[in-house]
Parts: sequence; structure tokens; C-alpha cells
Amino acid sequence: MIALNRYALLALAAAFSIYNVIRGVITLPQAESPWPSIVGMALYLVVTVISLWPSSPTAMPLWLASLNLGTAVALPLLVTSQLDPSVNNGYATWHVASIGALMTITAVRRREAFAWIGIIFLTAQSIMWAGAGVALQIGIPGSILWVALASVLTRSLVRVGRDEQNLAIAEREAAQWQAAQDAHHEERRVRLKQAERVALPTLRNIILAGGSLSPQERAEAKVLEAGLRDEIRGRMLLNDAVRARVAEARRRGSVISLLDEGTLDEIAEEDRQRVLDRVAEAVASTRAHRMIVRTAPVDSPTAVTVVALNPSGDPDDDEDEVQLWLEIPRKAAVESH
Repeated sequence: MIALNRYALLALAAAFSIYNVIRGVITLPQAESPWPSIVGMALYLVVTVISLWPSSPTAMPLWLASLNLGTAVALPLLVTSQLDPSVNNGYATWHVASIGALMTITAVRRREAFAWIGIIFLTAQSIMWAGAGVALQIGIPGSILWVALASVLTRSLVRVGRDEQNLAIAEREAAQWQAAQDAHHEERRVRLKQAERVALPTLRNIILAGGSLSPQERAEAKVLEAGLRDEIRGRMLLNDAVRARVAEARRRGSVISLLDEGTLDEIAEEDRQRVLDRVAEAVASTRAHRMIVRTAPVDSPTAVTVVALNPSGDPDDDEDEVQLWLEIPRKAAVESH
């Protein structure tokens, strides 16, 4: 629909421009010499065709705006040089409407300053040539009005276009925010369902036992509690293999922390599963007292770092000894220990 409106406006402007030239051709006998007017018509038709070219961008190039302004200066000088200002020239002053149309096109194509300079020159030249009264009769007010209307409408359309663009950006941001909220709610629902599935049997046993649990049951409840904490802090570091190996390690007495910094969200699912399987192997392969599994920064080639620590064998050394340092790459590659 927009394309049709654009072509309709171009056709209307072209028809009006041709009509002005036809009026000039009909009144050529009134001029002392027709050649200046013929040169002016040729120049006017060329710049009008270029200005109305369908594939042109909305904003007129600077060189074309300058060419249009030059035409607006040259055309009245060419035409009026062969006319008698003391008589009624009728349609022989075709250049007034022609320049008004050309400057209107220039204003519509975002070169308002050039359009107004052209109209001001046309007005001043007409008054100097034949006086203010004749200038009013040959259509100067109409040309000024057309450029003024074009300027107002163009500014309004630019403002509407800017508002529409801002609205589109706001709608896109709102859609992204809504999508993020939906994803957050969906993940929360899944996590709650997972927690319910895992914790419900233990909670039922606690209720049935009246809170009186054996040491083994208490230890298992602590493992369960740590697993629920993993679902919140570990997120993308978890799959079934990791959950099982971490639970086994905790039952052996290991203290394990899973820390997801959100840097695995964009990793391919195949790579993520490879990384998590390697995490599960690392947890199962060590009997360290404490383990920390943390995602690496997003710009790092490493996806996950696994650190296993044991208390130092030296009674005077409070620092833990590193039993395992494993960097698991984002892509399949040789891992460093």
C-alpha cells in the first residue's frame, strides 16, 4: 500500500510538472526569442526526472538539491529575459509554478533549506522584474504556500516515523522482557516440580516419624538439602549423571559446591552434555574432602573448572592442598589438569 501511494504521488508530481512545461510551450510565441525558454524547459525536465526517480532514497542527495536550487535561480532569469514585464504574459510565466513544484519536491525530500532559498530567490527576482503587484498575479503566493505545506507535512511525517520507530523498539523490548519472564516462570515451575519429586518422600518420612530420624536418615536429608541447593545455584551444571555422582560423593563425606555463573546458557546442548559428563567423571574419580565446580567466564575457552581440595598433611599449614585442577573446554579439546 505504501509503495502504491509513493508511485501515485510521483505520478501526480510528474503530471503537474509536464503540464507546466506544456503551458510554456504553448506561450513560446509571446517571448522575443523562444530559445532561452526552451533551454529552461530542458533543464527543468532533466532535474525533475532525476528528483522524481522512483528508486531514489527519501533524503535527496546534496548534489541534487544544489542542482535544483541552481535551476530555481537560472529558470526565471532565462524566461523573464524574453518577456515584457509591462504586459499580461499569462501562461508565459510558466516558470513560477514550475519552480514552485520543483522546490516542493525538494522540501518533501528533506532539503527544506534549499527549497526555501529557491522560493525566496524566485520571489525577489519576480518583484524586481515586474513589481510586487505582478508577482502576486503570476502565482508567487501559490508557490510559497506549496513549499510551506510541504515543509509542515514533511516534518510531521518525520516525527510520526520517529515515533513509530520508538514504538517498535519499545514493543520489541517489551516482548523480550515478557519472553524472559515467561522463561523465568517456566524454569521456576520445572525447578519446583523437580524439588517436589525429590523431597516429597523424605518429607513424608519425617512427618510420619514425628521428626525423630536416625543418624543415617539425617545424613540422607542433608544430602537431599544440598541437592535442592544445587538446583538453585547449579542450574546448567546439572544433568542426571552429575546429580548422581555428586550425591554419592556427599554420602562419602565430601563437601561439594556447584556454582553456575550463567555462562553456559548459550553453549550448544551437545557441548554442554559433554562438559557435564566430564564433570560427573571428575567427581566420581576423586575422594577429595572438598570440591568446587564453577563455570568459567563467557569469553574463556574453558567452560567449567573443577577444583578438588584436601586438608594439608602439615599440621602447621592451614591451607588446603589441591588434589585436582581440571579445566573442561567449551569445545572438544585436550584438557589440562
